[in-house]
Amino acid sequence: MKDFFFLAFNNLKRRRLRSWLTILGIFIGIAAVVSLISLGQGLQSFIHEQFEQVGGDKILISPKTLTGMSGSATEEELVLTENDLEAVRRVTGVEGAEGAVTRNGVVNYKKESEVVTVAGLNEEYIEIFGDIDALKIIEGRQLRDSDKSNAVVGYNHVFGDLWDKDFKVGDNLEIKGKKFEVIGVLKKQGNPVDDNAVWMEKETFRNLFDVGDNEGIITVKVKESFDPEKVAENIKEELRKTRDEEEGQETFSVQTFSQLLQTFTDIFAVVQAVLIGIAAISLLVGGIGIMNTMYTSVLERTKEIGTMKAVGAKNSDILWIFLFESGLLGLVGGAIGIALGIGIGKAVEYIATAQLGTPYLTAVFGLPLIIGSLVFSFVVGCLSGILPALQAAKLKPAVALRYE
Repeated sequence: MKDFFFLAFNNLKRRRLRSWLTILGIFIGIAAVVSLISLGQGLQSFIHEQFEQVGGDKILISPKTLTGMSGSATEEELVLTENDLEAVRRVTGVEGAEGAVTRNGVVNYKKESEVVTVAGLNEEYIEIFGDIDALKIIEGRQLRDSDKSNAVVGYNHVFGDLWDKDFKVGDNLEIKGKKFEVIGVLKKQGNPVDDNAVWMEKETFRNLFDVGDNEGIITVKVKESFDPEKVAENIKEELRKTRDEEEGQETFSVQTFSQLLQTFTDIFAVVQAVLIGIAAISLLVGGIGIMNTMYTSVLERTKEIGTMKAVGAKNSDILWIFLFESGLLGLVGGAIGIALGIGIGKAVEYIATAQLGTPYLTAVFGLPLIIGSLVFSFVVGCLSGILPALQAAKLKPAVALRYE
């Protein structure tokens, strides 16, 4: 095997230009696959960490959207209310439940105006979610129920470019004719919806936006000794009774955070599979390139094959020589592709971090990914060289020696 390896290596060295052109298709495909998988794993790991911070004991209740509703429900029926919130609180196993309401609103600051997401929430809602990134304050303090004329703002208000004039904690914003003193700034989330948002106390929000007893999304914390899945089913049953709705015709959605995570994982797996499938096309092209190169090599070295067979080389020896050559082409292409993929992944990570200021896109290069990519590229090379190697092995010595 050692002799086969060195013989194959020397043959490739003699045809450097052709070898590099053949390797090109392989390393482009491997680079794309490695960078996509690494970024995907990093994003998935980040999402898992966020869900772990929230905890598996949370349940999210939201009104179903009008899109896809099979019944004749009106928009009013698709809204959660305080009555629904009270019904949820009555369910056995619910430790706490609270809602938050959001609307798009015009915010004014020193003769400037911006349309942003305005949210109304209270202390209990913040306590239910605990210490997650979306609730972290980097300057000032968080909202309290007594803050009737105060607000917390997203990162872009103070540290971004949302306003032309300087903005700081203690300045006043005006929303619907009411002034709010800014008492805190939220940690950067990396998306304009959250980073431009304004939070205020919920009752103040209700009065300002005239939303009555509507609730946007209700978040539930489950007691420690209860199964969130079972509690979620009990909440569905209680809400069906309260809203007088039949099973399967609900105008609301109840999901545990574990279910939300699984939904995200399933969708992300499909998206990643499609992207990797697209990248694999270049691997297929690279494999065809290796096959073409090996067929050309067999034709060029027909006399050499005849000579080797004449001095005692077996069919299996010829087969192994050509398989090693094609495998080496795949392996070298894979190694270069991995290095290029790591570079692309880290470049995307750097750009994303610099632009968003958050670790959403972190490239994760685990040992299984690197070793798997090397093995895969070697196997692609070997498979691409099987037919040319068989052709070379089957050549008869007399015919090969007479070949011109």
